[in-house]
Amino acid sequence: MHGINLDGLSEAELIELHDAVVDRLHFLHQQKTAHALLELAIGERVVFEDNYGQTQAGIVIRRNRKTVTVHGDNGRQWNVSPQLLRKEKRTDEGQSGKLVPFSRKA
Repeated sequence: MHGINLDGLSEAELIELHDAVVDRLHFLHQQKTAHALLELAIGERVVFEDNYGQTQAGIVIRRNRKTVTVHGDNGRQWNVSPQLLRKEKRTDEGQSGKLVPFSRKA
């Protein structure tokens, strides 16, 4: 490591250092998530990979605190980390937006 000698630290000091590192990493992750959320607009087309490695596409219908709700082209609704979403590249710039009907669960 860069000039940090951990050998001289006690167990209590190492635990304190660990807690400070974890807190800092959480803070940085929250900043990245907040920035990624700001980059996405309601109605925007996005793509992402699901848990099985399949590419899914859909429209952003809601921005939550930590996730984005996407209405998939297959009719399924997904809550996805904004960092995993990519804006869909449009092949036809003159293309109008596609309305996708979906029903609310009662």
